[in-house]
Amino acid sequence: MEKKSPHGQWQQVEEDIAEDILAGRLSPQTQLPKEAELMERFGVGRHTIRRAMSSLQSRGLVQVEQGRGTFVRDGRLEYRLSERTRFSQNLLDQGREPFGQAVREEEIAASAAVAEALRLPRGEPVYHIVRRGFADEEPINLSDAYYPVRRFPGFDKARRSGRSVSVILSEYGVPDYIRLRTDILVRLPTPEEARQLCQDISQPIIALKKVDVDMKGTPIAYSETVWPGERVQFSIDNTSQLLDALAAK
Repeated sequence: MEKKSPHGQWQQVEEDIAEDILAGRLSPQTQLPKEAELMERFGVGRHTIRRAMSSLQSRGLVQVEQGRGTFVRDGRLEYRLSERTRFSQNLLDQGREPFGQAVREEEIAASAAVAEALRLPRGEPVYHIVRRGFADEEPINLSDAYYPVRRFPGFDKARRSGRSVSVILSEYGVPDYIRLRTDILVRLPTPEEARQLCQDISQPIIALKKVDVDMKGTPIAYSETVWPGERVQFSIDNTSQLLDALAAK
């Protein structure tokens, strides 16, 4: 019979292997030892090892290939932030398949924070759209997005059709838009955020708040998006600013 520990044996097995992966001691594509070897190494039973492997897989650290074994994943998704960051293109550029899933849609009165971000009167109707984003069927973000009802009537129905935000906005006469501001915060997830991202509540998330504006500088969207800290890393792309500076010379 397996002994119990305050932390839980499967969590300890998971954390030991995760530490080896994140520290680089287990490189991408490395095959993990067989189940029997892990049982012997950690002195635990089959159920403990399988539960630890399942959790590591949900964290995006390993992938299980039927008939071959368990392998360390290629690494974190690198998500580039720029003036014209687009979710689908970001993933496609890295050979990952983007997918979005609706969680909740509603028309609400803008809170003080949402109204300020969109430069609307407090209480002005906005669409509140909650979605999960996936990369190769792996959940990588949970987004709360807000759009002004007055400017984009029926936006919620258009989003429900599966068309991208960029395509829908172009249909409303916004062919191009840029990210005006991004605020980044690292924190622990709520129970619901952890559930939607398929991660443990003790693992940190990266929370991004952003405002998008049209080419006249008018806010068109505000969103608060959380990402699993162990599966995603961000890079800031200032290429457009550099090109503008060079063109001005």
